[in-house]
Amino acid sequence: MQEGIIANLKSEGGYGFIKIEGAEKELFFHASALQGVSFDELNTGDKVTFEVEQGEKGPHAVNVSRV
Repeated sequence: MQEGIIANLKSEGGYGFIKIEGAEKELFFHASALQGVSFDELNTGDKVTFEVEQGEKGPHAVNVSRV
């Protein structure tokens, strides 16, 4: 598991981005990747844990949980 911070949320699309310390790019996640928290409960700045999977459009976060 990795840790990061919610950097951006797009409620109209049900997705957001996670800022990972030391990484240049933010990591995409979809609301369907959340575990134990709903998309509406998340806020920018929340700490999360997650795993990274490689998808057709590049890496994305899965099993995202708020800390």
